[in-house]
Amino acid sequence: MTLLTVCGLSKRFGTEWALRDAAFDVRAGEILGLIGPNGSGKTTLLECLAALLPPDGGEVRWEGVLLRPRDRARRLFYLPEGIAPWPAQTVGEALAFFARLQGGGLRREATESLDLDEILGRPLGTLSKGQRRRALLALGLAAPHPLLLLDEPFDGLDLRQTRQAAALLRAEAARGRTLLLSIHQLVDAARVCDRFALLSGGRVLGAGDLATLRATAGLPEGDLEEVFLALA
Repeated sequence: MTLLTVCGLSKRFGTEWALRDAAFDVRAGEILGLIGPNGSGKTTLLECLAALLPPDGGEVRWEGVLLRPRDRARRLFYLPEGIAPWPAQTVGEALAFFARLQGGGLRREATESLDLDEILGRPLGTLSKGQRRRALLALGLAAPHPLLLLDEPFDGLDLRQTRQAAALLRAEAARGRTLLLSIHQLVDAARVCDRFALLSGGRVLGAGDLATLRATAGLPEGDLEEVFLALA
């Protein structure tokens, strides 16, 4: 079932188009990867979806019904890449507070998979980039919203941590949660995503699973990197 439909979303900063007629859909219970290099418009697209930025054109629909900006906070939870909230609070305090605030819950599986036990007593402001990213991923998963928008969820993680986080996100999708991930590392995207929307220069070059994108690019045996380069 199609959960979210993005129709012709556009955003301009001055004379520069950050997004131009972006269109794709997100299906219930899947992990969709928004794929593209830095500067391709991924973060701008997520911020427009989350109603943090007003688009200059296009619309967003939820199960076929227009989803107005004021209604999106009930459906979508957006976790930006570079935030550092509550620097004086410990990781454990922040996670417990957020879970209570959202009416959700923090599963033990999340803290174990993200290796958070060793940093639960440390203030968020003292964490390294990778440690903070793991803590924020746990925070995002504690939100009860049916669709999570995660901007670069693996940024700052080493290979083992990335694999653990990917497995955790796959388990989340298996429970019925839908995830839209912005990812610039194609290896990570291929590992975790069911389908992809390829973004370059603010435009969606193609959307679908790898087989569909291979057919679009005319590369029946190409990997995700080769397909992206062919379409770009």
